[in-house]
Order: sequence, then C-alpha cells, then structure tokens
Amino acid sequence: MSKLLEGKKGLILGVANKRSIAWSIAQSAAREGAELAFTYQGERLKENVEGLAATVNSKHILPCDVTQESQVEDVFQKLDAAWGGLDFIAHCVAFAKSEDLEGGYTKTKKDGFDTALGVSAYSFTLLAQKAAPLMEKRGGGSMVTLTYLGGERVMPGYNIMGVAKAALENSVKYLAYDLGPKNIRVNAISAGPINTLAARGISNFTDMLKIVREKAPLRRNTEPDEVGDTAAFLFSQLSRGITGEVIYVDCGYNILAI
Repeated sequence: MSKLLEGKKGLILGVANKRSIAWSIAQSAAREGAELAFTYQGERLKENVEGLAATVNSKHILPCDVTQESQVEDVFQKLDAAWGGLDFIAHCVAFAKSEDLEGGYTKTKKDGFDTALGVSAYSFTLLAQKAAPLMEKRGGGSMVTLTYLGGERVMPGYNIMGVAKAALENSVKYLAYDLGPKNIRVNAISAGPINTLAARGISNFTDMLKIVREKAPLRRNTEPDEVGDTAAFLFSQLSRGITGEVIYVDCGYNILAI
C-alpha cells in the first residue's frame, strides 16, 4: 500500500527539540514517505536539529533566520538545486519578547510589536514568496502554518502573540487567494495548548492546559502527533480541495462559549 506522501519533498521550519510541534509534523510526514529538509536558527540549535534530522534520513539541514531575507532566499536556492522543486512547507516559527508576554497587552512597545509580527506572521508571507516558484515546478503544493485560538479570542497572557496570530491567519487567506491559481494550497492548524519549550514562555500556561483538559469535549489535551498527522493530511492529495482554512486540532475546545 502506497504512503500518503510517497515521492514528496518538504521543508520543515521551527524544529528546536524532540518536543517541538514541528518535529511531530516531520515525523508524520516522514512516516508517510516524504523526503524532508530542515532549517535551524543559530549554532545553539544546529546539533539538536542535525541529530533529529538524521533519524528520518534527511540530507538537507540549512541555517535560516527568517528575519534575514538573504538566508531565506539561500535555503530555497539550495533546495531548488538539490530537488528541482518543492511539494510542501511547514512554518512552525513564532517569537515574542518575554516582557511582552507578561502583564497586559497595553504596555506592548513598538519594537516588541514589530518583532512579534515580523517573526510570527510576516515570515510566512516571505516563505510563501520564495517557495511558490519551486512548487509551481511540481505542479502545485501545500503550505501549512501553526496558529492558536488566542488569535481569535482574548487569552490572558498571550498578548502580542494573539495579535501576531491574527495577522498570520489573515495572511493564510490572502496567500490562499493569490496562490490558488497555481494549485498551491495554504492552510493553518490551530492546535490546543501543547507543552513545548516555546509554550513555557507564556504566563499561566499550565492553567491553560488545565482548563482545556477540563472543558474540551474530548476532556483531554492535544497530543503533538495529532497535529503532525493533520499536517500530513494537509500536505497530501487527500486535502486537495482545502485551502485558506484554519483547521482546529484542539479536542474541540474552540466550539465552546465558556
């Protein structure tokens, strides 16, 4: 029986360690037969990413700071030279200054605002610009990013990241419209809170986990591999009619009014 992503080639951005949601996405994609490339930001993360990438036989581990357009450009030039095209990308990159995740949103400074929006939202648009020509060579492709319910509703302590995710979700819609004629689909996965290294920087995060576990229809928290499997579906032909959407993988918590 053939695998969902047999013969597909994809880029995963945002792996930091084995608990990263990006790594769960990579594992699901690799299990379904995809050949993967990875990026890392800074020498501190290089060893971690290289070690994990080796377990899925990846031959392409590239440095990439998404705030530096030249580095982003270099990644896609190298993948084009190696693969001659690209089938999917997973954008799992977000950042906000710690001081902007404490207290109230009203004290957000301009540099913090610019940083969070630039890294967490604009970077996806930049990646789409650079990835689209490679996907056209393959007859189309799929772009997936990660968002959170705090981009739609107030989640105390999420602050500037909520504003960044709102911008990201609307970017998904506009990118989907622009790239649809090229058979390139663009979607977001809105995952429930998951205990990752990045999530620990959000104040009251343990309370968020507890509330979801108690109130979500499935009465539990989201597992990382559930997000990974959803991404694999969105990369595959099974989701060929889906674009511009936010897919919730949060045990149903988003449907509640309480």
